[in-house]
Amino acid sequence: MSEKASFRSNGGVRGWLGRQPAYVRWLIILLAAVAAYLLPYVGDVPVIGPQIVTEGIDWPSALFNMSYYVLLALGLNVVVGYAGLLDLGYVGFFAVGAYGTALLTSPDSILYEDTGWKWLMAVPAALVLTMIAGVLLGWPTLRLRGDYLAIVTLGFAEIIRIVATSTTTLRGDRGFASIPHPPGSWGGEPIFGVTDAVPYFWLGLTVIILVILGVRNLDRSRVGRSWLAIREDEEAAEVMGVRTFKYKLWAFAIGAFIGGLGGVLFAGEQSFINSQTFVLQFSILVLAGVVMGGSGNMAGAILGGVLISYIPDRLRGLSVGDTDLYEYRFAMFGAVIILIMVLRPQGLIPSRRRAMELKDREKEVAPQ
Repeated sequence: MSEKASFRSNGGVRGWLGRQPAYVRWLIILLAAVAAYLLPYVGDVPVIGPQIVTEGIDWPSALFNMSYYVLLALGLNVVVGYAGLLDLGYVGFFAVGAYGTALLTSPDSILYEDTGWKWLMAVPAALVLTMIAGVLLGWPTLRLRGDYLAIVTLGFAEIIRIVATSTTTLRGDRGFASIPHPPGSWGGEPIFGVTDAVPYFWLGLTVIILVILGVRNLDRSRVGRSWLAIREDEEAAEVMGVRTFKYKLWAFAIGAFIGGLGGVLFAGEQSFINSQTFVLQFSILVLAGVVMGGSGNMAGAILGGVLISYIPDRLRGLSVGDTDLYEYRFAMFGAVIILIMVLRPQGLIPSRRRAMELKDREKEVAPQ
């Protein structure tokens, strides 16, 4: 057996990493985290840097965009990848988090005279509101399965968008302005200002790391094992004593919480939101990122979240002749997804279980 084949048979990078001593694994993880925090300065690297950084949007802003897309992909991965629930309305939770922050902090809000909170004070309230939205959506609908559940979640996202567009309280296209930025100052200047997006990216990256640790612990707990049983065969899980409704509701609430985190960060950085931000296309894009990266695997969800944000931003300002490539970003992105699904249907970084399932199916359909 060749060295390359032996490496693959032993689980590839993940298998190699798992066989290393604990201190080696932690050292590699620490180095990866440090490298991630240094990404805003990758443009200074000769030769490679200019090929990576975006042109039509400043690189730190593009990195912050990636951070909240990654958060959304991680949250949706809990619902779709771990619990096996098809959610087409995930943007609704992103919107609830952002609007919850705006209602409590923006001078345009009808609640401002009674609250007038700073961003940090509004974060817990907005996240609780988002989790309540997840429970309220899940409680009457999680007895549905498959396509029926997908249609209900799709309707939820559309209801949020229509309410935001039509009601005077949520101000429609006028939106909410002057949403406070996160607190903090250095040398008399605010850390989170309007000219430098690097602190926002660092904040987003820190939140991502905390979310990864939390979700990883859940995945290895009784909750994660229950999600796995539900995803594999819900009826069999019920027969074996798994309280399927309870754990599906947990998945919806945790996914909503993480989506709300993305909305809170987005509102704090943009300082303005309106109803046109939270369109259905957003949900479809995040779902495509999770499937493309590798459903059920956090590394795959992270990669998918990065790609769905980076590819359109990288195309800004690029042209071939008189053709602006950014105008064709969704066509190019669709072509990339089709190519990946044909050549690697399990995703770019699949979960081990998902990869094994697809191999078994290939054997079943292969001619004898």
